[in-house]
Amino acid sequence: MSFTVPPQAPARPNRCQLFGPGSRPELFEKMAASAADVINLDLEDSVAPGDKAAARQNIILAINEIDWGTKTLSVRINGLDTEFWYRDVVEVLEEAGDRIDLLMIPKAGTAADIYAVDALCSAIETAKGRTRKVGFEVIIETALGFRNVAEIAAASPRMQAMSLGAADFAASMGMQTTGIGGTQENYYMLPPKEAAGRAPVYGDPWHGVTAAIVAACRSAGILPVDGPFGDFSDDEGFLAQARRAATMGMVGKWAIHPKQVALANSVFTPSDKAVAEAREILAAMANAAAAGQGAAVYKGRLVDLASIRQAQVIVRQAELIAG
Repeated sequence: MSFTVPPQAPARPNRCQLFGPGSRPELFEKMAASAADVINLDLEDSVAPGDKAAARQNIILAINEIDWGTKTLSVRINGLDTEFWYRDVVEVLEEAGDRIDLLMIPKAGTAADIYAVDALCSAIETAKGRTRKVGFEVIIETALGFRNVAEIAAASPRMQAMSLGAADFAASMGMQTTGIGGTQENYYMLPPKEAAGRAPVYGDPWHGVTAAIVAACRSAGILPVDGPFGDFSDDEGFLAQARRAATMGMVGKWAIHPKQVALANSVFTPSDKAVAEAREILAAMANAAAAGQGAAVYKGRLVDLASIRQAQVIVRQAELIAG
């Protein structure tokens, strides 16, 4: 282990983030009653330019009046390259109460982007005497953001989470696809030409940026989250992408349709079997330590100190969700 110990990520469940347009206030009560851990009220891509001002007021009213329970409540503002974002921040922080937890900053490209929003938030909070500092989550969805992912993750003490926005990322990278996440038809290899059948072997075109986000987040003490899966009629495709993201270290996934909430929760909630096995590994290692041994045999395989850390991740996640 390095002498530099990364900070701990926020201790809250983040298995599913459910998005809803600010221009559709009739959806807000249903979102509040959903099983999503995080609610994202959107002012960006899902809201037409002419509806931005009204959507802002819808969201402010919802923050103040709806019972959001224990959910993490986030507002996605517009991009810093638009004329809308500063009004999003000013009006939401000046007019909404302390119930808001996060602002989501889209298309983050550099640490300076986070600094700009941070400075504005700090001025408003001081002027209005707000008792809670709002946190930040950001979306990596450009080539510039990919290049600067580590500095963005560490850009502000307000930072809590980082997501991958596959659609805009694909456009920024010049990828030849119109799909939002998941397997891409032309991203494949063929076995050697001597192989019978030569069935395509599909890869994960999002692997590189996903790994970069997870590493940046784990180093900075924030939560890595997988973004949207566009085809909400394809449950198996959603589950496959979610399982890959979970295996790589992400803690949750977006839902752009209510039916995706249960799918995300099913993947990012440790199974009873996984939790039981993790507890058994911890017990086996405790017995080994008591006997002066640094490793143990569990179900025919060697477990050691690294196994303890892996098991602790699963147990802590289960306890966090249960709590």
